[in-house]
Amino acid sequence: MPKPDGKLSRSCKSGEWRSPVSAPRSGRGGRRFKSSLPDQHISDQKERHAAPFLLSLVSVISWVGGKANLMDDRQSRALRALPSVDSVSTDARLAASAEGLLPGVVTTVVRRAIDEARKSILNGEVSAGDSLIERAVQALHVLNGAQSNIVINGTGVIVQTNLGRAPVSASTARAMSTAASNYLALETELQTGKRGGRGSEIESMMRALTGAERTLVVNNNAAAVLLALTALCDGRSVIVSRGEAVEIGGGFRVPDVLRQSGASLVEVGTTNRTYLQDYDAAIDDDTAALLRVHASNFAIVGFVARPDLRPFAELAHRRGIVSLEDVGSGCLIDTDKYGIDQEPTLGESIAA
Repeated sequence: MPKPDGKLSRSCKSGEWRSPVSAPRSGRGGRRFKSSLPDQHISDQKERHAAPFLLSLVSVISWVGGKANLMDDRQSRALRALPSVDSVSTDARLAASAEGLLPGVVTTVVRRAIDEARKSILNGEVSAGDSLIERAVQALHVLNGAQSNIVINGTGVIVQTNLGRAPVSASTARAMSTAASNYLALETELQTGKRGGRGSEIESMMRALTGAERTLVVNNNAAAVLLALTALCDGRSVIVSRGEAVEIGGGFRVPDVLRQSGASLVEVGTTNRTYLQDYDAAIDDDTAALLRVHASNFAIVGFVARPDLRPFAELAHRRGIVSLEDVGSGCLIDTDKYGIDQEPTLGESIAA
């Protein structure tokens, strides 16, 4: 039997490290000889060989969006340098911005800022952690209203959706402030003490302003068109001029709204010229309505034709179908006397 010397050799077949005397072998009479080296010694050698490889893997592999990405040393150092949520939350620079906010809200904002910095570092922006505090402060400013977003409207568009539509008058703002700071009989009839309709007060105002029999006020014009089409035209066709199947800001497309309502679009005329007889010729038993759409934020000028509103509405009434008009801005007054280009009003549309 060879004398144990504590050295390790590599097995050609198995590729494993083992002592030359650790492998059992048969002696005379079937007796087996065991190495005098402890098994732990061999196990430690395996771990020492594997450990550097495992540590290397840990240091260079990260998971981003479910994918493995290799990191360089700069990214590793930047990630290790990211501060904890507690250290950022207690930073003096956050104190003023966080004033008046719930601690849980501040913690959420800080955690999100750290997560965003971590993602940016993993995407190669190793300096993202340097502006972490500033980003958290800015987010807190937005939440507590400390960051002013008042601007001057130089677009030439008075009712500017991207700038909050139009400012209200000082008296209107005061009335809004008074209402918002008090309880109101919103759904209570003061005469009877019973529950009433939430929209009854504004409905009476709109009826006086527009001459409508009944009104329903919604958040925006696209919502009004969708509700009207869904209620009146679901499963049937709606006739629209080809020049009015338009897109008006925010992805509001007339054909898409029609499809979502369950109605089908029937286009008539051409892009620049559509006549009343085009609508008349397209009406059949499946027709639910004629739809007229105000262009709002663009205009086709020159060689154009479009039927006036009154004969348009009269055609629909004569053929026993609904006449719908998307008036656009929802203007309630004549704007000519204010030096503003004339806009169709709700009252004019209803009167037709």
